[in-house]
Amino acid sequence: MPRIGNILSLVAGATAAITASSTEIPADQGDGKASQFSFEMPDGSALPLSQFSGKPVLVVNTATKCGFSKQIAGLQELHERYAARGLVVIAVPSNDFGNQEPLESSEIAGFCEAKYGATYLITAKTQVKGKLAHPFYRWAAETLGTAARPYWNFHKYLIGPDGSIVAWFSTPTKPTSSKIIRAIEAELQS
Repeated sequence: MPRIGNILSLVAGATAAITASSTEIPADQGDGKASQFSFEMPDGSALPLSQFSGKPVLVVNTATKCGFSKQIAGLQELHERYAARGLVVIAVPSNDFGNQEPLESSEIAGFCEAKYGATYLITAKTQVKGKLAHPFYRWAAETLGTAARPYWNFHKYLIGPDGSIVAWFSTPTKPTSSKIIRAIEAELQS
């Protein structure tokens, strides 16, 4: 367990400037909309976020060998609870933090379904930090500031039905936490 403690210390230190584990985003902040971006699926096809216009979308960078990987099951709980009402859950596997995603893109969804029952959308492995980060993640960091960028696996962005980022949640915030549930329900009612 010392490794998990080290990870938690890293996450806590990286977010020390942030006094809460989530931050609501003022509606007037940011340029553009998430709908301008597309992720690649494991089969090479595109997943344009524009196809989810009018729906809230939870985008989460994941890693199957991370100490927080049990959150994959929590994402499935959200999917089961809210998909019929319009919520779209998208996992974006990344190997950016601690090389904790050793699986190939083609293996990740099958592993997550077998181990955690995950049936929501899971993209191909994607970079989420640095100069080579996926354009969605660069846009989110530029729009919201460096405090809102992923500092570890399982960073979460909630996109509103209008395509703007309405909230973000740091790694330790469980998908089924009251903060995330309240934010999702608010977007489902908007």
